[in-house]
Amino acid sequence: MKPWVSKGIELLAGSLEPPQQEPNEIDWKVALSSDSRRLSEHLCAFANYPGGGYLAFGIKSDASLKGLTTAEMERISGQIANLARDGVEPPLQLDHEGIDFDGTHILLVHIPEAPIKPVRRRGHAIDDTSIRSGGTTRRASRQEIAFMMLHSESPRWENLHASMLMSDEELLGALSIDPIFQMLDQPTPKSKKARLVWMEDSSFIMRNPSGGGYVTNLGAISAANNLQAFPSVANKSARVIVYEGLNKIKTRTDVEGRFGYAITFQNLLTFVCNILPKSEVIKQALRQEVPVYPEVALRELIANALIHQDFTISGSRPLIEIYDDRIEISNPGKLLPSKSIERIIGTQPESRNEKLARAFRLYKICEQRGSGLLRAAVEVEVFGLPPIRFEEESNHFKVTLSSPRTFAQMSSPDRLNACYQHALLIVLLSFSHDKQVAEGAPQDARKATLNGIEVDSRSIGQEDYRPRKSRERISKIHRIHSRVGI
Repeated sequence: MKPWVSKGIELLAGSLEPPQQEPNEIDWKVALSSDSRRLSEHLCAFANYPGGGYLAFGIKSDASLKGLTTAEMERISGQIANLARDGVEPPLQLDHEGIDFDGTHILLVHIPEAPIKPVRRRGHAIDDTSIRSGGTTRRASRQEIAFMMLHSESPRWENLHASMLMSDEELLGALSIDPIFQMLDQPTPKSKKARLVWMEDSSFIMRNPSGGGYVTNLGAISAANNLQAFPSVANKSARVIVYEGLNKIKTRTDVEGRFGYAITFQNLLTFVCNILPKSEVIKQALRQEVPVYPEVALRELIANALIHQDFTISGSRPLIEIYDDRIEISNPGKLLPSKSIERIIGTQPESRNEKLARAFRLYKICEQRGSGLLRAAVEVEVFGLPPIRFEEESNHFKVTLSSPRTFAQMSSPDRLNACYQHALLIVLLSFSHDKQVAEGAPQDARKATLNGIEVDSRSIGQEDYRPRKSRERISKIHRIHSRVGI
């Protein structure tokens, strides 16, 4: 039996006991009224009521049981379903069940609470809606409408359906959650019921009261076994393109992903790192290969591109383009209005995809506290790379990491940006270092810490500890600092 049916029977039994009266949650109907306007008002009132409500057909107004035939039940359920779809806005998804109550056939119609309120008759103004009060349906006051709007849930892309109605078996086959539990360091649920409960609690699926459910956009983009199976995210897989030379004329590699972001992120990062060039260094008399680009920075920048993209922009996807002298990571969508390129490092976190950002933080893929770009900037500074370049275009945002070059080889904008980012890191990381100095911490033990980032204080803003940086470059940066008043 469906969960709502048992609750409806309990409400119906309680309403028919002395004193017999209709509560706010249920309304008796002897048959389907020809007055579609009044029936639409009932649907709106129950959809606006906390927890929704029920229409019980086959009961007279004096609480006596009349009953319905099977043909009458089918006709009533069909007509009321059409009215819920075409007669009110936003449309409602109803469910019905024929029950045997005290030997009489009764039709129960369940109207769930609508997340977007107020529900009203189609074509009518927002202030022309109804509510349940005192066991009757009446027109809502302006204050009641305002209260409903304040408690209305705006539709978010992550909560929308990515699939048609699926059975429980299809839901389990469409998403892969085993890799996620590995990232969470938790045992994977063994039973199908437990797996479905976790998927629903994580907003990966939305259960249907009649059985089965829908895969949400969050579930598909995070854990889909095949993104192409979900039209809303089919073209949102990350794409990696490797070019020969410094332009897009000749392509060496072009690869698109097919799995959800969460379950394939580590593979994507490994694939990108394996493509990138490496340099040789001598350590303890042995020749070793080290990456030219810091993996930590790549991880943060790629994760940001996946998480903070604007999924409502069609025909565009996250793109990782690798040239001989740089890496460009772009994603659909501009910066949020509260953000600016000049203040993007070290600012408070904000995402247009809150649930996706929270999920990636739980899976230990990224930070949600705003330290991701700061961590990337620190790594770029320590590796001796040119500054991170941020660019905002009409419908996308792009981040560029450049290969190593001296300060003299940089362009004028890059030189100025290098000075700015270098000074920014000194300001952001110096307060914890100064505190440790004041507390008398040993020099070797001093660490600069910000939002969990721990960096040896000598690696930022000091000339005597610069891996792969020359004193000449540092002195030039300091001279420009003094010129521009930093």
